[in-house]
Amino acid sequence: MEQGRRIYLRPIEVADAEMFVKWRNREWVRRNFIYQNPFTVESQIHWIRTQVEPGHVVQFIICTKQGDRPIGSVYFRDIDRGEGTAEYGIFIGERDAVGCGYGTEAACMALEYAFTKLHLRKIFLRFLEDNVGARKSYEHAGFRLTDRTETVTTLSGERKARFMEIDYGIWEALNAAGGAD
Repeated sequence: MEQGRRIYLRPIEVADAEMFVKWRNREWVRRNFIYQNPFTVESQIHWIRTQVEPGHVVQFIICTKQGDRPIGSVYFRDIDRGEGTAEYGIFIGERDAVGCGYGTEAACMALEYAFTKLHLRKIFLRFLEDNVGARKSYEHAGFRLTDRTETVTTLSGERKARFMEIDYGIWEALNAAGGAD
């Protein structure tokens, strides 16, 4: 378990599948993902069993310290241990927890985990360009926009996805200076 100031991260478990699916299928959550098809409990359990448990994906549930309340999830997927890279993803699934800074705090904690425990060298992410709140949160955590874009097809049509990244050297310098924000 990773402890932060207001939240902690705990590994996702099969018992979390129903809650996770409820969050992920909320329209206001789904519309901000590139993959927008509804999730099922069965598919989430399969994901945990075949991706998380063998270590192909590292995924956490974000919980508030006050009230011990699960509010979302953060993960690293497509982990390439040889190259030292992974793709980052996060969402807050409880409406009243959006915009409270939990996502930024979770991102900072997850990056520390990725760089110090997984020994990764570079983390990247993709986000839908019109998701301004996500971009701001990622920037507060130290991610920097790249020139890379792609057009993706979502259930709501074609949209532009932007890429951001952070490498170990930048993360280390930000932490030495007192944090990303």
